[in-house]
Amino acid sequence: MAQKRAKNLDDAGIKQIVEILDGWSGKLTWELLIDAIELRMHSRYTRQTLHKHERIYNAFELRKKGIADGDGEIRTVRSPELQKSLERIARLEVENKRLESENEKLLEQFVRWAYNAHTRGLDNNFLNQPLPPVNRGQTKK
Repeated sequence: MAQKRAKNLDDAGIKQIVEILDGWSGKLTWELLIDAIELRMHSRYTRQTLHKHERIYNAFELRKKGIADGDGEIRTVRSPELQKSLERIARLEVENKRLESENEKLLEQFVRWAYNAHTRGLDNNFLNQPLPPVNRGQTKK
């Protein structure tokens, strides 16, 4: 019997996958990530599907590099409360690095867009015009 196709990844799904990566410790491969996603989200995606989403790909590469560099390693202590706190701190540090990386990429994109807008003769007044109001009225039948 053929396996049911997983639903398309939306922003919420991508966020969940990136959060899985933020909390990852130990060996990281695409196959291990796919298995972890299936456990948590009850959908099985291919490496190609995950790879084509830039946020997932960047989070994967950043986490893989972080693991190799020893980032997010958690030392073991006897107190369960302290252990849980250390795990949370490690996870937040990894998430912070990922968010800094995403922010840097967005700033690079903004600079590229600003340059391209400038070369087209678009000024700040044009670029900062408010968006048109959304018409939320009912459609006419």
